[in-house]
Amino acid sequence: MTTFRRRTVLQGMGVSALATALSGLPVLAQDRTAIRIGYAVPKTGANAAGAGISTIPNYLLWVDDVNKAGGLALSKLGVTLPLEVVEYDDRSSSEELVRAVERLATQDNADFILPSWGTGPNLASGPTFDRFGYPQLGATAVTDMAPDLVKRWKHSFWLLGGGHDYANALVQLLVKQREAGTINNKVAIASVADGFGIDLSKAATPAFTEAGFELVYDKTYPLGTSDFAPIINEVSSLGVDTFVAFSYPPDTFALTQQSVVANFSPKVFYLGVGTAFPIYPGIAGPNHDGVMGVGGIDPDSEALAAYFERHTALNGQAPDSWASAITYASLEMLQQAIERVGDIDREAITAELSTGEFDTVIGKVKLVDNQLRSLWTVGQWQGGKFVGLAHTERDGSRDPVVPKPAWVPAS
Repeated sequence: MTTFRRRTVLQGMGVSALATALSGLPVLAQDRTAIRIGYAVPKTGANAAGAGISTIPNYLLWVDDVNKAGGLALSKLGVTLPLEVVEYDDRSSSEELVRAVERLATQDNADFILPSWGTGPNLASGPTFDRFGYPQLGATAVTDMAPDLVKRWKHSFWLLGGGHDYANALVQLLVKQREAGTINNKVAIASVADGFGIDLSKAATPAFTEAGFELVYDKTYPLGTSDFAPIINEVSSLGVDTFVAFSYPPDTFALTQQSVVANFSPKVFYLGVGTAFPIYPGIAGPNHDGVMGVGGIDPDSEALAAYFERHTALNGQAPDSWASAITYASLEMLQQAIERVGDIDREAITAELSTGEFDTVIGKVKLVDNQLRSLWTVGQWQGGKFVGLAHTERDGSRDPVVPKPAWVPAS
């Protein structure tokens, strides 16, 4: 059930006073017909593609799963209640996102607020989540600032790791390939000038240098870039065996297609967000095989297979093979924390999320300092699946295929 409610509450109060007043309101079972879940996500704008794959379908699936099971049990109130949704389009704007989160807290009386998609939006909205005491389950944000953020924002949780996790894993994988004589020592890096690209490139540049690689190209490009011919033409003349792009979905797709047209086919072709999307093989055609990127899954996991099946049946598309399962797992964690507490007590639920262990589609999860540290970090398309290669505390990894197959020329 999705509703679009607008309700004015305690008008005229300042934000801090209002937050305090709201947190002190009693929760009365007889006044409740549902648990209200709010979220603002990019349905339009530059981030819509990412949210439309990794975030929105999982929110819909979780609400559907919970409501089909009868709702969430609030034992202290003696009721089991369905979920009711209040949603907004943040239009890929951090300013609009922050306003929407405040509106959900102060006007819509959301019991819980789910985060938006992407690193930048999660960082921008973090203070607002914390000010109103809502747990923020950052399942699509990659940031090395997470250890500091959890100290500043006690209600924040960071589930996708930091740039160093991904950069170091990739470098370690490539060191082995260099030692085996599979690739040469030259690396080119292009990164989007936004939160994700900045965080990853900031970690990758020193990691490659310390490992003895020669960085012959290391530049950023503006968010919204669509013509990558200048980058591809320059890099293709530098003799690199490894091309790395810390890219967002539109860039990931364009870089693939334009590299095929230019016949720029390095032995290692690694891209960012979007590589693990189920639509990537359709965009890249036969040239998706062997492409590497962030994320990955264990294709032999029965729990993930069942999740993929439910997700596809409800949404008409498969989840991605990186942040989707982590997003859904974060919702399972929230659900289990709510039912363990047995009440809409966000402080107690935040504490349970921090300390508890949870059964999820990605296995048992126990956070370390409000962070998920058991991550897939490097994946590759192999046999129609985006499988995990490098990893942290993860079983089921596969050996990389290097060099990747040569491009099939565009017809």
